[in-house]
Amino acid sequence: MDDTTLAERLTGGDRRALARAITLVESGRADHRARAVALLDRLAGTGAESLRIGLSGTPGVGKSTFIEAFGTMLTGAGHKVAVLAVDPSSTRSGGSILGDKTRMERLSRDPRAYVRPSPSQTELGGVARRTREAIALCEAAGHDIVLVETVGVGQSETLVAGMTDLFVLLMAPGGGDELQGVKRGIMEAADLILVNKADGDLKSAAVRTCADYAGALRLMRRRADDPPDFPKALTVSAADGHGLDTAWAEMRALADARRGSGAFDRRRAAQARGWFEEAVRQGLLARLRADPEVARRMADLGRAVEAGEAAPGAAAAEVLAALDP
Repeated sequence: MDDTTLAERLTGGDRRALARAITLVESGRADHRARAVALLDRLAGTGAESLRIGLSGTPGVGKSTFIEAFGTMLTGAGHKVAVLAVDPSSTRSGGSILGDKTRMERLSRDPRAYVRPSPSQTELGGVARRTREAIALCEAAGHDIVLVETVGVGQSETLVAGMTDLFVLLMAPGGGDELQGVKRGIMEAADLILVNKADGDLKSAAVRTCADYAGALRLMRRRADDPPDFPKALTVSAADGHGLDTAWAEMRALADARRGSGAFDRRRAAQARGWFEEAVRQGLLARLRADPEVARRMADLGRAVEAGEAAPGAAAAEVLAALDP
């Protein structure tokens, strides 16, 4: 399939074309990278836009189960949903299980949904290196809601908040107290905290935990562009559907408020600028590595840094000096 046909089929909603396009942007081959850049540039003029929702939380909190229940609710309401699930890669072998599609079996079979697991590889922050580009492809394919599920993260991994419109933090019962409010990082970045598993024996614990997080959020400085009652904490249950409609209503309310104030467009503009700057950084590094003389010098300086014979900053400055005309 040539790139023109790929773009046409993708914008026509062809799922296979979308899968091929994401595989293309994730490839590390130089020729594939050039084709991916050209494809994204071609699709930039389509005007397609989705609501991008980042979802994070600690391992075992039920992110995949929540996304399947939440995504199924959204497709039932007529939305087209894309799920980009980032799976952690082994630091030893580099491999990933990519099991999220198996966990979301019902949503994966839904004709109005598209589930794509991707390896995190060496990328920090809970997302994959090409997640931004995959989001753009999903939008061009007609998905009006894109859910980005990060790997199980800790307190500081907030990169997904910088590429989505809303950032939802999923928490387990019994995991919070008001001291969380003086912490920064992932709590500070959250627009909505959802305490999952609010059913059965854990329901009362989930309600208490939600109250703790609500108290913690009150200790944080409110964002000037957001309504006064955000961020907020709610209870949900992916098992029986409790609270899913309320959570969706709150997400829509916050997105609408940001659109009305202009914050939504400003956020998108800042994200596009950040994407551009990251592409420049990656391109410069690729050019450095492609130059045989510079690559040799980098290897020599790398060994000197490892041996303690050169400071990392000074060695990096010497490499960057090679870019001077």
